[in-house]
Amino acid sequence: EDWLAAKAGAEVESLGTARLQELLAGDSRRELEKIIFEDLSLAEQVESFEGVTRLVHFTRDLLVLLNNFVAFRDFYAQDRKAIFQAGTLYLDGRACELCVRVASPDTHATLAALSQTYLTYCRCTRRGSTEQMHIAAAFTGGDSDNLMVGRNGIFYDRNGNDWDATIVKIVEHPISVRQAFLSPYKRIGRMIGEQIAKFAAAKDSAVDTAAGSKLSGMAPGADPAKPPTPFDVGKFAGIFAAIGLALGALGTALASVMSGFLTMPVWQMPLVVGGLVLMISGPSMIIAYLKLRQRNLAPILDAGGWAVNTKARINIPFGTTLTTLAELPMGAKRSTVDPFADKKTPWKKWAVLLALFVALGMAWDKGYIQQIFANAR
Repeated sequence: EDWLAAKAGAEVESLGTARLQELLAGDSRRELEKIIFEDLSLAEQVESFEGVTRLVHFTRDLLVLLNNFVAFRDFYAQDRKAIFQAGTLYLDGRACELCVRVASPDTHATLAALSQTYLTYCRCTRRGSTEQMHIAAAFTGGDSDNLMVGRNGIFYDRNGNDWDATIVKIVEHPISVRQAFLSPYKRIGRMIGEQIAKFAAAKDSAVDTAAGSKLSGMAPGADPAKPPTPFDVGKFAGIFAAIGLALGALGTALASVMSGFLTMPVWQMPLVVGGLVLMISGPSMIIAYLKLRQRNLAPILDAGGWAVNTKARINIPFGTTLTTLAELPMGAKRSTVDPFADKKTPWKKWAVLLALFVALGMAWDKGYIQQIFANAR
């Protein structure tokens, strides 16, 4: 083994003696050395191929990179989609153009919440395929009344492929000043509805409990039911007296407010109503306006892994272009005739008219109407 390992010429032994003698007698060595010399003379050019390739990529892609992640020209000019825009989400009668792909909604939302933008995270799947991805879509128009986890939409990517989109997470921020104007009244209505529902549920539970206790008392072998508690006249009289006092105080307060309102000049009445509306909706509108002015694209991209170290503002006029609201096609008309609509009863109109006549009668009796006409003259 040592002799075989030390034997010289093992690399060319397989060529055979005749072939080796032919190669030694010819000019093969000189030709090979000539080819090697020619290759070495081109070494500098070969080494520059990598630099040329890099230069070609810079020439082709550097301007695109600058227009998308430095100047954001493609995003703000809107003549074409920016690189980071994954497609368009159609959901709740709106088309959202600012959609970016995300790896994890929970991780992305931690930093993206600083963008002051209303974001919905959707899980997108393709029918008949195992492909799946997540996107974050910015809603910059309309309202958020019908946006909730579980709602479905359609997402079209940049290649025109359609995906089934389902909301899995929401980062709430103001969408518009109009929504902020109506939000206090919606919250009040929602609170009243919830309280009524809780009261009704409590009453149903009490009735069920009472019925169950009566049935259990009627069962064979059950303990005899306790005699009912005697009716306490004094207790209920006190309760009704307290309720009457509360209603009286409320009525007195409303009467004083109405009397003061009716004594004002006619031109001041709309100002008072407008001031009351601004007092209720003004704070939420101001907060929404300030947050809308702070909307920033950078945290959305930064949360997705893009190193964007600048402010890319999304002001109110530009934000309205990123979300398109559904409109009727040209020439289409809405039909307001419902053949299956419930028949309306006129009791609401009569109640309003009755209340109006009562208010006018009270105002006339107190002399408020005469005073208004006297001031108007």
